[in-house]
Amino acid sequence: MNIRIFFAGFCLAVTATAAAADDPVNTGPFGEVAIKGYDTVAYFTESRAIKGSSDFAYEWLDTPWHFHSAKNLELFRANPVKYAPQYGGYCALGVGLGTHASENIDPENSWRIIDGKLYFISDPTGAEMLDGPGGDAVLAKADANWEEVKPVAEMDYSN
Repeated sequence: MNIRIFFAGFCLAVTATAAAADDPVNTGPFGEVAIKGYDTVAYFTESRAIKGSSDFAYEWLDTPWHFHSAKNLELFRANPVKYAPQYGGYCALGVGLGTHASENIDPENSWRIIDGKLYFISDPTGAEMLDGPGGDAVLAKADANWEEVKPVAEMDYSN
């Protein structure tokens, strides 16, 4: 069998399978917990990154989410879409500037809340790009790209 035909068929099958799934959630390279275990509600309520705990865990989109308090878990449970990061917690710049959904986010230093939405970025320099005059254009492009990038983000590379 021609290796190119096999590879093309394999990629098509993986992409088609992935496209049928729910929105992907960034669990990092080992697939353990959403956004590397950080409490997504804390970015909104405390304006800082706080590591969550499995003591306050909630399953949403087939993914465990950790929170640092029962109060934050309940806030998320009541309205997960309000608190969940955009693009499943993948790098907003990667989604906006191309067709790459980087899972290598920095939840401590590279995040922004813009217009009531949480965005993660791969590094602090990239986060500053969202603050500049071109930030809105990058996010608009990311919104447009997400449907194309999402199947790539859903692929499981850990196997």
